[in-house]
Amino acid sequence: MEYVEVARAESERGELVLRERRDEGAPVVLELRANGVFVMDTLETSTEQALATAALDLVADPRAVVVGGLGLGFTLHEVLADSRVERCAVVEIEEALVGWMRDGTVPHGPTLLADERAALVVADVAVAMAEARPASYDLVLLDVDNGPGYLVHDTNARLYQTRFLETARAALRPGGALVVWSADVAPDLETTLAGVFGSAEARPLEVRLQDRDEHYWLYVARVPSQE
Repeated sequence: MEYVEVARAESERGELVLRERRDEGAPVVLELRANGVFVMDTLETSTEQALATAALDLVADPRAVVVGGLGLGFTLHEVLADSRVERCAVVEIEEALVGWMRDGTVPHGPTLLADERAALVVADVAVAMAEARPASYDLVLLDVDNGPGYLVHDTNARLYQTRFLETARAALRPGGALVVWSADVAPDLETTLAGVFGSAEARPLEVRLQDRDEHYWLYVARVPSQE
C-alpha cells in the first residue's frame, strides 16, 4: 500500500494532512488525518450518512440544519439529499479543510458546494452557536469528534458541557433536536443533555463497515413543540 500526501496545513490546533491511499487494483482513497490521528476517509462513509439520515428522521420539518464538523463532506451530502432541507450550515474550525473542499483538492467538494442550500462557516462551533439567532434552526448535528470520549482536540471537551449545550438549545426552534454522534456510550453526556433539555435519550445505531458490524450511539435531545 502506498501513501501520497495531497495537502498539509498547520494551525494553532496542530497539523492537518490530506493524503491518498493507493493499493494495487483498488480505487484511490482520500484520507484525512489530524495530528497524525485518522479522522476519516472516502472509503467508509456509512457512519456519516447514518448520522444524517437518523437525525433527519427525528424532526418533522428540518428546513434549517447546522452540522458541526465538515470532515470530507459526507454528512453534508446526506443532509442535502433530503428535499425538506432548505439550508444547511456546516461549521468547521479548520480554514485549510474548507479551502480544500472549495478548490477541488477534495475532488467532490466543488460539486457538493454548488448546492445553493449549503454554506460553509469557518469558525469554532461553540462561537458560531453562541452567535446564532434564537430559534433559527430545526436540527443541530454535532460530529466534531467521535463523541466526548474520543476528542480530536482537548478543547472540544466543552462541546459536551452545559454552557455549549444551552447555546445549542437556544438556537433550536420548538420541535427541533440536537443530535450528538458518539463512538461509545457516554452516560455523562446523556445526563448533561437531560439537565439542559429536560430529557435526553441514547439511541444505538448499527453500521456495517468492511464486512463487520459496528455499534455507535446517537445522543438525542429535543425542544418541545410547545414551550
